[in-house]
Amino acid sequence: MVKGLMNEVLLEVKKEFNQSPRVEGESLSGWILADFGDIILHIFSPDQREFYSLEELWAEAKTVLRLQ
Repeated sequence: MVKGLMNEVLLEVKKEFNQSPRVEGESLSGWILADFGDIILHIFSPDQREFYSLEELWAEAKTVLRLQ
């Protein structure tokens, strides 16, 4: 799930903006990061989101886009 979602994002960004970000992390870990320069994208599995309590950690941050 995590790898498939990241692959789709990378394909669309490459088509639209001709950009290839630096990617770190493994799908098996449940967390992959893509560094686009001005934007950093984190994709977490549901288990990792729960483990790190991300909603609590960033509760006061502005949500730009949320997909579930």
